[in-house]
Amino acid sequence: MSGNKVFLTQAQHDIEQWLEMLNSQRYLSEHTLLAYQQDLLKLATFLAKAHCQSWNELNRKLLNEFVGPLLATNSLLPISVQRMLSAIRSFYDYLATQQAVNHNPAKAFTVKRQARNLPKVMDVDLVNQLLDAQAPDTPHAAKLWIRDKAVMELLYSSGLRVSELSHCLLNDIDLSSALITVTGKGNKTRVLPVGKKAILAIKEWLKIRPDFVKADTPNYLFLNERKGRFTERGIQQALAHQAQRVGIPQHLHPHLLRHCFASHLLESSQDLRAVQELLGHASISTTQIYTHLDYQHLAQVYDKAHPRAKK
Repeated sequence: MSGNKVFLTQAQHDIEQWLEMLNSQRYLSEHTLLAYQQDLLKLATFLAKAHCQSWNELNRKLLNEFVGPLLATNSLLPISVQRMLSAIRSFYDYLATQQAVNHNPAKAFTVKRQARNLPKVMDVDLVNQLLDAQAPDTPHAAKLWIRDKAVMELLYSSGLRVSELSHCLLNDIDLSSALITVTGKGNKTRVLPVGKKAILAIKEWLKIRPDFVKADTPNYLFLNERKGRFTERGIQQALAHQAQRVGIPQHLHPHLLRHCFASHLLESSQDLRAVQELLGHASISTTQIYTHLDYQHLAQVYDKAHPRAKK
């Protein structure tokens, strides 16, 4: 076997080991893990073509040769290249702990940041049109609507990421206290309020949840028709279907409801720091993207600020 093939085989093993460690120690979505894997496999292929036989041979010059063409040809947006560099930095930190490298060429290596687009949101009336829609006529479709409505209400009520919602367990939600505990990025836990209408929708879902359960069904809050965890992809498809069914013109995806949560809450509360905490943003600069909104008067409590949490 040639040196390049030996390196690629070892590189794939190293990447898999790192991803397994990430999956066990941090809370990252399936999409993020797959993106990291693809990024690092591209880097490994690049190094092999450059006749490198170990990760330790990557230096800043080679890294620039790897990243530069991606930006120059618009193969990747700057934000995607930033994600790739973040993955490389973290991966090389891991390799250093394994004594596989003695430096991290991605540290302090930056690309010009892309201006962030303002998130698209639906207005409150359109959200209400979606969430207050009638159930389908057929029994099976009606059951799926009950589940999907509970999912949408929770996404909009509490601003969860779809990966957080997908991994919520039954005992993560306290219906009596109207609170849900979620584990977000970096394995960080936060406790969020749940609005009254979301609580009612979840209670309706829990009545029929046994129909989605078999002997070995995991204890997730939301389940799919195959009686397993309602995956991120499954949630995306279900929400797109329901939006189309009730005549919502805007493409609906789970993160859109998170954007709506943040924007509508900021309109009412003007409390950027509180919304940062609710969203689980590590930096307030991430939350500030929502401050283009025209603010209304400050609301002191969640129940007064959120349009579907009013008692």
